[in-house]
Amino acid sequence: MKLVRYGRPGQEKPGLIDAEGKLRDLSGVIDDIGPLQLSEKSLAKLAKLNPAKLPAVRGKPRFGVPVAQVGKFIGIGLNYSDHAAESGMPVPAEPIVFMKAVTSLSGANDTVMLPKGSEKSDWEVELGVIIGTKAQHVSQKQALDFVAGYCVINDLSERAFQLEHGTQWDKGKGCDTFGPVGPWLVTRDEIADPQKLAMWLDLNGKRQQTGNSRTMIFSVAKIVSYLSRFMTLMPGDIIATGTPPGVGMGMKPQQFLKHGDDIRLGIAGLGEQHQNVVRYKKA
Repeated sequence: MKLVRYGRPGQEKPGLIDAEGKLRDLSGVIDDIGPLQLSEKSLAKLAKLNPAKLPAVRGKPRFGVPVAQVGKFIGIGLNYSDHAAESGMPVPAEPIVFMKAVTSLSGANDTVMLPKGSEKSDWEVELGVIIGTKAQHVSQKQALDFVAGYCVINDLSERAFQLEHGTQWDKGKGCDTFGPVGPWLVTRDEIADPQKLAMWLDLNGKRQQTGNSRTMIFSVAKIVSYLSRFMTLMPGDIIATGTPPGVGMGMKPQQFLKHGDDIRLGIAGLGEQHQNVVRYKKA
């Protein structure tokens, strides 16, 4: 299934995308798509529905973050060896873990706003993992059983904030609008192998990133297992698993986002995102 939350910010309704690509309304079946709806039992009930009997949604509504009530938004850094090389950093022996503020979450096609004082904001297409079952000290062999589904993430990063203001990456990762997720959550049963997914990102119509999850240093199963040693993973938690090469920081000369830029990105089987970049404006 492809599960979505659609509508104006703060007023999203649950929905699904049928086999023909049409948006169907799920609000008559469930209140929202959140932690309670991500369990194996709940997803199995939704899978039994006949999409043709659900109301079709007219027009092209906004897609919000495909899961509500996200408790943790976790990032994995330098998880592709060629990205580590372009960043001038060693390949990590263990996953590098950072947190993205949940206030950075935004819809797949929402506007990206450069933070105040930003000069080095960057793009990163990433495979997203959404947890469906509480996970504590799970084995790598069992780890994928705790995953509800997968999604596209643009792990936007302000490199100066991230790398030039102390040792904590979080400052450059959690800016408002720096976490577009979606457009939908694709349930685990539709992705035979999360380590065989092609991904790409275009900036102003030019291909910048081309990669595949098969080249990840630490697999999705390894990441989920590893994280569950240090924190309890809860239903609705989102994990961004790292980016392939082609980010602005790795270019010579370096290139960063500016007002008016156009970003498009996608992952095979998980959909596409499109964001316009604007300068900072106080809310």
